[in-house]
Amino acid sequence: LLAREQVSTMKGYWYDKVQVSIYLCNKNDAASDPNCAKGAVTSQQKQQIKTDLEKLQVVDKVYYESSDAAYKHYKEQFEDSPLADSLTPDQMQESYRVKLKDPTKYQVLQTAFSGRQGVQEVQDQRSLLENLFNLLNGMNIAALCVMALMLVVALLLIVNTVRVSAFSRRRETGIMRLVGASSFYIQMPFILEAAIAGLIGAGLACVLLVGGKYFLINNWLQEKIVLINFIGWDAVVKVLPFIIAVGVLMPAVAAFFTLRKYLKV
Repeated sequence: LLAREQVSTMKGYWYDKVQVSIYLCNKNDAASDPNCAKGAVTSQQKQQIKTDLEKLQVVDKVYYESSDAAYKHYKEQFEDSPLADSLTPDQMQESYRVKLKDPTKYQVLQTAFSGRQGVQEVQDQRSLLENLFNLLNGMNIAALCVMALMLVVALLLIVNTVRVSAFSRRRETGIMRLVGASSFYIQMPFILEAAIAGLIGAGLACVLLVGGKYFLINNWLQEKIVLINFIGWDAVVKVLPFIIAVGVLMPAVAAFFTLRKYLKV
């Protein structure tokens, strides 16, 4: 469950970072780029593009970046590059940075604004985003498969342990049947034993979970890997009662049905 929660947290974190960039034509592009053959973008075209963007239901926010701001950002990011000294603000492109409500719908902007007058390029980062979304969806499915596999393995171990315990006490249970003990009375010690063992195991799992969150994630991984938004304490606390409930109920229920067949009571 926490693995799936972590994948969902990562997915939400990266989805929030996704933006689509619409680069506008400048006077330099007019001479070199076929998409800008009709010249640099006009003020009217810029306003119309912004208006059309804000009308789209998939759009959350629209940010405008001027050529001066783009030049400043480039200088900050690539200050050691030899090209930084040769560029001027006039050579940088104006752009609209678009944040989407659903980042998987980035193709809508590509279709709506590619080839439009005044638009040089719509950079939707298609290959990068598709690979990222496919990876996160695959991790989500893998987390579910691991959870299901662990439940099956745990159930098989419980059933086998209960059978061994019942077989080792077959003489006592036989005597109890002969003296007229009820089925519930014969089964109850095994069910309680399985439930208590499950409670102890669930308690240890909770301790390891809290310790792993505090020592492994908070005090190590968060400092080493800054690109991942790790799960918080709220997700850990939320899953602890579920672990205890499953740890107690699953062995008890498994013991109940296993003993009914094995002891024939």
